Amino acid sequence: MPKRWVVLFVLFFARTVMAIQFQSVAALSPFIMDSLAITLTEIGILIGLFSGPGIIVAVAGGAVASWFGDKRTVIASLVLMVVGAAIFTTTTTLAWAVAGRIISAVGGLVLNVLMTKMVIDWFAGRNVSTALAIFISSWPVGIALGLLILPPIAANADLRTAWMALTILTVAALLLFAFVYKLPPGAVAGNPRISFSALPWTPLAFAAILWGLYNCAFAMIFSFGTLVLAERGMPVIAASSAISFYIIAGAISIPVGGWLADRTGQPDRIILVSLIGGMLVFPAVLYLPNSFLLAVLVLGGLLAGLAPGPVVAMPGLILTPDMRAFGTGVFYSIYYVLMMIAPALAGALADFVGDVSVAFVLGAGMMLLAILAHWAFRQTASPPQVAGS
Repeated sequence: MPKRWVVLFVLFFARTVMAIQFQSVAALSPFIMDSLAITLTEIGILIGLFSGPGIIVAVAGGAVASWFGDKRTVIASLVLMVVGAAIFTTTTTLAWAVAGRIISAVGGLVLNVLMTKMVIDWFAGRNVSTALAIFISSWPVGIALGLLILPPIAANADLRTAWMALTILTVAALLLFAFVYKLPPGAVAGNPRISFSALPWTPLAFAAILWGLYNCAFAMIFSFGTLVLAERGMPVIAASSAISFYIIAGAISIPVGGWLADRTGQPDRIILVSLIGGMLVFPAVLYLPNSFLLAVLVLGGLLAGLAPGPVVAMPGLILTPDMRAFGTGVFYSIYYVLMMIAPALAGALADFVGDVSVAFVLGAGMMLLAILAHWAFRQTASPPQVAGS
């Protein structure tokens, strides 16, 4: 197996563990509530803490990696994730749980930024959309594994054993990365000087806005879809199942989209087909008869899932290797800003108009704006900056 695919496996595994850590609080919430005597509101706070620091941490992590090197920074991030998970094995108070969650979050958020950059480094010009799509699919895999593995361990043993299992898994990711990952040929260990003026701010911002709007629109489905279908008269259990089919279809098509982008050499067309299909699913769910809804959701998920690989590859087209760490951090910071604002905005609009379906109208609008952001990226990305040009 070529070295770069071994590297991709190592990065995939580490990010899968990160996703399991993210999902761990939700998966173990009944046991945590009993152990710490806390409420659902406090569980929600613990869940949100994993993403909250992203706006600052993403840029800071990219800058630190530029100074000290990718590998050393990722190893430090995985150590933080180990420490955060270990704190949960002994905590008996909410304060320590918050501390453990924040420590894990900082490590995980930096890992997310830098490992995306590492995939681009190893696969630039060679199946990069496919590799990124596979890498991105580690997130739903980790979410699913967290739900499948952790609750049975806690139920059959105890909560501490579940946290210990997660800690051991994180240590395994740390050791695997530390001993297997190498810099790609020709790469430099670090770049102590960051040239802010050299960063292609405008196209990078449009790429990040595209990625953020796409994910925000996708989130409208799994955040509000069950309520929308229930308002249309579908039983809650059936509505939840229908939305899960959308998510599963999207997860399946993520690597397919990356492969198609590389195979055809037409990533822009793959992105546009995905965004247009994702946009049309919203009015289709709102207005088509209930008998068509499951088919529409599955088709919509398959189409929407095509975009992530080629979209996340876009920063690699405009960032020189020495600027990728910091530039990818900027990319993810803009993404986290949008992801923080959109759900709250959708919920507030739904409350204001008294109709949850407004979230789907907002989702369709986000997909339309994402299409415009893609166009703007192509208009502002300078050809001399594109890799291989």
